[in-house]
Amino acid sequence: MDRRVFLGSAAALAVTGAVAPLRAQAATPEDARLRALLDAFFEADLDESPESATIFGLDVGKRAGQRSQLGDLSFAGRTRWVAARKARLAQLSRIDAAKLSAASRTDLDVVTYAYRTIVEGGERFPYGEGAAGFSYAPYSPYVLSQLSGAYQSIPDFLDSVHPVKNASDAEAYLARLNAFAGVLDANTGDFQRDAARGVLAPDFALDATLAQLKKLREPAAEAHGLTTSLSRRAAEAKIAGDWKARAAALVSGKVYPALDRQIAAVTAARPQAKPDPGVWKLPDGEAFYAGALAFQTTTKLTPDQAHELGLRQVAELEAQMDALLRAEGLIAGTVGERMTQLSKRPDQLYPNTDAGRAELLKALNEQTEAMRAKMPLAFRTLPKAPVEIVRVPPEIQDGAPNGYATPPALDGSRAGRFYINLKDTAEWPKFTLPTLTYHEALPGHQWEGSISLASTEIPRLRQVSLGFAAYGEGWGLYAEQLADELGAYEGDPLGKLGFLQSLQFRAVRVVVDTGMHAKRWSRAQATDYMVAKTGFVRTRAQREIDRYAIWPGQACSYKIGHTEWVRLRDEAKARAGSRFDLKTFHDVLRRGAMPLVVLEQVVQETFPARA
Repeated sequence: MDRRVFLGSAAALAVTGAVAPLRAQAATPEDARLRALLDAFFEADLDESPESATIFGLDVGKRAGQRSQLGDLSFAGRTRWVAARKARLAQLSRIDAAKLSAASRTDLDVVTYAYRTIVEGGERFPYGEGAAGFSYAPYSPYVLSQLSGAYQSIPDFLDSVHPVKNASDAEAYLARLNAFAGVLDANTGDFQRDAARGVLAPDFALDATLAQLKKLREPAAEAHGLTTSLSRRAAEAKIAGDWKARAAALVSGKVYPALDRQIAAVTAARPQAKPDPGVWKLPDGEAFYAGALAFQTTTKLTPDQAHELGLRQVAELEAQMDALLRAEGLIAGTVGERMTQLSKRPDQLYPNTDAGRAELLKALNEQTEAMRAKMPLAFRTLPKAPVEIVRVPPEIQDGAPNGYATPPALDGSRAGRFYINLKDTAEWPKFTLPTLTYHEALPGHQWEGSISLASTEIPRLRQVSLGFAAYGEGWGLYAEQLADELGAYEGDPLGKLGFLQSLQFRAVRVVVDTGMHAKRWSRAQATDYMVAKTGFVRTRAQREIDRYAIWPGQACSYKIGHTEWVRLRDEAKARAGSRFDLKTFHDVLRRGAMPLVVLEQVVQETFPARA
């Protein structure tokens, strides 16, 4: 699956209306007009992305053919995608906002904001990843990197999402495997086009890309994961047929030649790559980063303002961590050095073995279920969707982030999952893990996503097609804070240190992201800063820094989003006084993801000032 975040129904009926409607009957005729338009947009989005149809479980019935297809990841596809959003803005402009209910006005504001941002960035910056499937387009600047490109997203998608339950599914897998070669070639052509304009990932990122491409190309075709994924699952489902031979023939005859062409293209371009991690070096690069920061945080903060905010929060959190460390008898050295000492203590480490990894995963899943019991204290809406915490597949762990998530299927057929990178268990000291579960599972991403997916108050377009990093990642950090407020760290001072380290880590992200992309910090300077301020082992910090070099601005969405969630809750408390109710505040999740500037309006409407 993708490294970003995506949402999962064998029941296409949930969208077509054969089950309960997503929301009560429209309040006004203009509401109904807007809803029809947004529903049409959602159907068009599914037309554009067969992968999304599979992720959502909607590649059945009239969409059954999409299970055999892959989306258009090319620059030409990106151009059409931007143009379509521009046309949609024109359609939305004809909606009379004055005739909408409050809920529908929010829908209009959210969708208009999203499309306007896409059009502005897509038209100004004609380079980077295509929009189909898995992307931060138009602010994902590199067609190929250790994190971007079909070579790393499609094999993972085929293995972890594409179903193999019957012969039709297996045939669809083979069709997608055949199409994969063409998608690789389109990526290669776009990569060469951008490279000719000076748009290349940093040299260290291209080195990692080449290593991953060669690793993907290395096995014999019959032993390749693309082959064995199908043959194994077909055997488990008792589907007759020589699936291994047929998949291996496509891998050797189609996929490997396309990979060879891509490896050759990246190898040829590698001497042009620069060591600078920042996008300031790209065409119109300073404006690109300002746009990326606004896109990812959905605020009006400038890079300089975000940098200063990060520095202030790092200093504040460092002081809190220092006090706790001293109480634990850890006095000598900087806060970062003492956190490093703590992270290396034998009692805080799981063995770096399969048994140790299994023990770690067991602890995470147990912590998640323990937190579930506390949810009625803070939430009125209580989703029952299961959550699993699993390992990042070993074959992609070298280039994958430290973690990523997939929400549950709409019909409950697949649990929500958090994937944790366990290449080296030393990167995950025990005191850091409770906070990780609260961020990624409950009451974090999986909880928030389940509430949104089950909501009857928002159109499906907003539930699954529009994501706002600062809203979701800000909620993830807010969830960590909420867990603390619910007593998760009572009697666990080391766990509380892990919580503060997590917040510190996200504040450091703001500093290093703006440092690299706006203030021209080097890769080493950014890594040194993260190690010094967080106490993370250097390999983990290095992988984080390399991620930020590829997805400019995204790392800022976490702490800036958290800052906004907390500010809005504090202001709501101040306005409502004794009328403030935490469960009502959290019910805003039923309104779906939105830009932070729109979230502010919604919270103000929910908790107006006292007369």
